[in-house]
Amino acid sequence: MKTVLRGFQFIVSRAPWAVVLVTLVLFGFFSYLSGQIVTGQGNEGLSPDNPELLASDRISDLFGDDQTQESVLQVIVRKEGGDVFTREAFELVSRINSVLASEALSDNLSFLPGRGAAFSYLDPAIAMGAGTGVSVATDQDVKDLYLAAMTGPDANPQSAALISQNGDPSVAEAQAGLVLVFTRVPVGTDEEDLDQAIDNDLEVANALRAISTPDGVEVIPFSFNLLFEDTGDAESEIGRLFGMAALIILVILCFVYWLKPAGRGALVQSGRRTLADTLLTLFTISCAIVFMQGIGVLLERVGIIASFNNITQIIPILLIGLGVDYGIHITSRYREEVGRGQDVDGAIRTAIGTVGIALALATLTTAIGFLTNVLSPVPALVDFGVLAAIGIAVSFILTLTFFPAARTLMDRRTERGGKLSWGLLRVLILARKVDRQLDSKSSLPVMGMKASSDRLLPRLIAGTSVLAEKVPVLVVLVAMSLGGLGVWGLSQLEVRFSFTDFLPGDAPGVRALEILQEEFGGGLGETTQVLIEGEDLSSPEVHNALASAGMGLAEVENVVVFVTPLGDVPSASSPISVLNALSNGGPRGPPNESVAAAARAAGLGMDMRVPPDANVTALWDTMLDAAPGQAGRVLHRGESGYDALLFEISTQAAEAGALQLREDLLENFSELSDAGISVIATSTEIITNLIIVELADSQTRSLLFTLVVATLVMMASFWVENRRPFFGVITMIPVALVVFWTYGLMFATGIPIGPVTATLSALSIGIGVPYTIHIARRFGEDRERFEHLNDALRSTSRHTGGALAGSAFTTMAGFGVLITSRLTPFQQMGQVTVYAVGLSLVAAILVLPSMLALWERWGRRRQASS
Repeated sequence: MKTVLRGFQFIVSRAPWAVVLVTLVLFGFFSYLSGQIVTGQGNEGLSPDNPELLASDRISDLFGDDQTQESVLQVIVRKEGGDVFTREAFELVSRINSVLASEALSDNLSFLPGRGAAFSYLDPAIAMGAGTGVSVATDQDVKDLYLAAMTGPDANPQSAALISQNGDPSVAEAQAGLVLVFTRVPVGTDEEDLDQAIDNDLEVANALRAISTPDGVEVIPFSFNLLFEDTGDAESEIGRLFGMAALIILVILCFVYWLKPAGRGALVQSGRRTLADTLLTLFTISCAIVFMQGIGVLLERVGIIASFNNITQIIPILLIGLGVDYGIHITSRYREEVGRGQDVDGAIRTAIGTVGIALALATLTTAIGFLTNVLSPVPALVDFGVLAAIGIAVSFILTLTFFPAARTLMDRRTERGGKLSWGLLRVLILARKVDRQLDSKSSLPVMGMKASSDRLLPRLIAGTSVLAEKVPVLVVLVAMSLGGLGVWGLSQLEVRFSFTDFLPGDAPGVRALEILQEEFGGGLGETTQVLIEGEDLSSPEVHNALASAGMGLAEVENVVVFVTPLGDVPSASSPISVLNALSNGGPRGPPNESVAAAARAAGLGMDMRVPPDANVTALWDTMLDAAPGQAGRVLHRGESGYDALLFEISTQAAEAGALQLREDLLENFSELSDAGISVIATSTEIITNLIIVELADSQTRSLLFTLVVATLVMMASFWVENRRPFFGVITMIPVALVVFWTYGLMFATGIPIGPVTATLSALSIGIGVPYTIHIARRFGEDRERFEHLNDALRSTSRHTGGALAGSAFTTMAGFGVLITSRLTPFQQMGQVTVYAVGLSLVAAILVLPSMLALWERWGRRRQASS
């Protein structure tokens, strides 16, 4: 470690221009590569072995046609506080049907035999009017036609499910009704397929939005694909927030770096030096981020990482926090050494040799900790760990090479010629040479640098050392107690995620979804699929188990059920429902004679069961031959027979109830699973929830494992250096407390574990480890310098604690602005970042000094007694 630092000292002192030029060339090269980043949006990187995700892909392969599947776009016809069983609504729905039947949308919509591309709540009235020749002149005419259709022998019970829950189908009154539009969706999950699906739904939605509507009546199209049309607002929100964060970081860094002017002309000098140090820090951080991204692109090309993903987008936040911390510490120590009388080269070498050891240890510990993610079963976390370790290492190297080399070039001429040079700023902002002779004994602002530790922030932090001096036991006990509460809070944290969190609350898609949930119990656009696979499924036992499961769906909570004269009927498409429709007929058409004959030959009963000796294979073969479009969506015939079956069920569980619905469905199909047949319930909501749970569990395990590994590294380092391995444990205990405190605050403020917050909690280690190492290393130096323990504690708090506070406040203020976002994930990102960084500061300047004081006093007493 010291050999590496001596190498850095040598090249910075001997060839600073070479270091700067090489860095700028690499910056250009990696900038080019980083422009080629493609961020993966799918779930595959998060959980490629997830059975539900694999089942969804299998369903697309087995039951979709070669190019497209079917999706549902729900159109809400609504008159708030009014009625949609009126003549105006009748004419509006008729116009909707005409637009959907037009040639312009024929390629966008999906048609099935016996069913058009749309089905509306007023279709019974429209069909009855067309069949009887009754014209609609009044609102009562609409109601009479609807009631006559719904009480006739051909009544479709599904129509009643299309009116809002505050309505009453028995008197034909409702505030809102639904039109279900069946659209074509391309098979596949890559970005191109998603864009095509969005464009398809958007084209249909825009055609419907263009229809003229009566006063007070709304036509609101909704599908989950349409939610993506509102992401433009989210992108502009991201740009605005991060722009504000950058500005705030710039301003606060200027405050932290500001030198107290001393002498005539020193105000200008202080301002230039402050601006130079601030821009140099920010440029070094930018280099670290760009280098990490460019190296990541190269690693992706050679197959070491899978891809950039939503989780790896958290890494720049970590690098900004580390970069600010590293930059402030190297600058603070450099100024301190100049203030003590060293020349530029000597001060730079001392800063690299002292702060560098702390940075090296922090980098090694944190990087190894994040690399433990390579053991995670979640590929996205593996990539996150690799890229985070690379970013941390690059940040360390740049801070100890480029940063001091640029600072050396700026200050050498100032020191030798008595002039203040813009140095690197000439290169960065093409500023003209503006040198000014300063009337002072020293060309460098030695007095200002010497007075850096006497500024307000270092003096305030130095005052906190009184706790370690007077009541260290109390501080440690309080910290441990709060850590225990944090552990309890972690056990109570809710795992929750909703895509609508990434949209502004006033987005049209969010409002439509809220109406569906409040007035239609979630609507009818949610579909949950049950994939059944086995070697030979066309047996009487399996057929009868399917019949039992089909009837049992009516009792499963959050499954859409239609009330009919014969009882509750679940809204589901399955081998049994298709067989029923083909053999007995129904609203979609008369029975199919060949299927009806095969059903009689198999002994099919009214309950859709067959006798033990029935030839189910022949029955299903007849179904596929007679109606391949319908039967092919629920039956798959392989080379050795029927090996896959599908239930498509209309559900209303939404994201909140998806996992419970999954458990209920698996219980309903337990007769099949008990027989050794594979049964998997899947949907977008189920997959998302399972992945978030797995991600949260994996990240929590990874954090704890990282803590253990980092502690072992710290113990080894201190054992090699001074044969005091337990010093490493003391240094890491506050970091562990920060992790639990962060989770505890998340619970206390109602922040759930989601895809953003699960990975942001890694900041507790990424920031906490360097903070505590800075304090521990500086305390070791000061303890050798000062005779009395309290003097060492005060010196450590004043110099390193003050620099830590400046770093923490800069990062907290910059990312704290995210709390003002309209988007929930960014609010939570801001909160968790502030928690992690702020608590890391508290642990470093309050808890660790108290533990060091207790450790030191115990060691002294033990030494005295022996």
